[in-house]
Amino acid sequence: MVQSILDTDLYKFSTSNAYFQLYPLAEGTFTFNDRSKEVYDESYLATLKAELARMCALSLSEDEFEYVTNHIRYISRNYWEWLRGFRFEADKIDCRLDAEGHLKIDVTDLMYKVTLYEVPILATVAELRNRRFKLDEAEAMQRLDAKIELANKEELVFSEFGTRRRFSSDLHEAVVRRLKEACPKYCAGTSNVLYAKMFNLVPVGTFPHEWMMFHSGVFGYKRANYLGLEDWISVYDGALGTALIDTFTTASFLRTLTLKQAKLLDGFRQDSGDEIEIGEMIIARLEEFGIDPRTKLLVFSNALDFPKYSRIAAYFKGRIKVSAGIGTNLTCDPGIPGYKAANIVMKLSRCRMSAKDPWEKVIKISDDTGKHMGEDVEFGIASHELHLA
Repeated sequence: MVQSILDTDLYKFSTSNAYFQLYPLAEGTFTFNDRSKEVYDESYLATLKAELARMCALSLSEDEFEYVTNHIRYISRNYWEWLRGFRFEADKIDCRLDAEGHLKIDVTDLMYKVTLYEVPILATVAELRNRRFKLDEAEAMQRLDAKIELANKEELVFSEFGTRRRFSSDLHEAVVRRLKEACPKYCAGTSNVLYAKMFNLVPVGTFPHEWMMFHSGVFGYKRANYLGLEDWISVYDGALGTALIDTFTTASFLRTLTLKQAKLLDGFRQDSGDEIEIGEMIIARLEEFGIDPRTKLLVFSNALDFPKYSRIAAYFKGRIKVSAGIGTNLTCDPGIPGYKAANIVMKLSRCRMSAKDPWEKVIKISDDTGKHMGEDVEFGIASHELHLA
């Protein structure tokens, strides 16, 4: 199911490297959350554990090492040297069912290691869950071709972001192959490093919510966004310059954004809330700084399909550059009657600067309440400190 250590999203490596460089002693726990609260049985759990155990045999091959050092140069070579010796560890993965049959997964390790578990675990959970459905690949490709036709016709620039909830690795590979063949002008790349290598596409991505969540845990909510960006800039020096803005609401992100940061960033990624409203907020903040919004990129990635993205792109045309990260709608839209894709995430739930420090719980306060994650007590503290309504 997970075919390679590179069969994951680029931002897992970029974020892992940032921890590796700046916070090598920091520790964290990633916790699985099924928003749909599906019920599983012991047979599924046993198969899942067996697949995760197989994942522990993966390692960075010589061919893969040559690829990443030559094509992802903004990540330091010493990090890739370390990754050659990295292996997933089955005993780090606490995988179980609760009394109601809901799947529970926790992984705890050093931050630069534990972050690497998220996407492969999610992809494995999703593919195993999908095995009960019969896939008609021809139907899935026909649905994909209609999306490609719209993208080509309306010149919609997008990247493929679908690893974590893909229907299967086979369908994912077929989707990326078709995008390469039929949409080379407007498919800007893929978040999946393995398929970027396989199909000579650009691997795309920057940092996830966990980066800001980690900073809130070790430094506090008030300055988490600011310090998270400062650390990112210190590691990548202007590369990987698209900032994820909604870890503690977009409003709080924009409040602490500085002129220096706004000038250095290439753009912003909207992952929750109303796309038009958030886009207008970004444009207004850039104009406050005296920055022409047309020089910046706004990437939309909140459960998008192509017709919705088309409407958004038309609205902002000529005002700010736009792109999209489209995931589930590309890699998990098989056209099976009654089928719904898994609605699963795996987020940082606690962290600490080192083993000598106490654990700090962390949360995510999205612009969509359904994407919130964490405990009510922490929500109260964060809402007070960040002056959220």
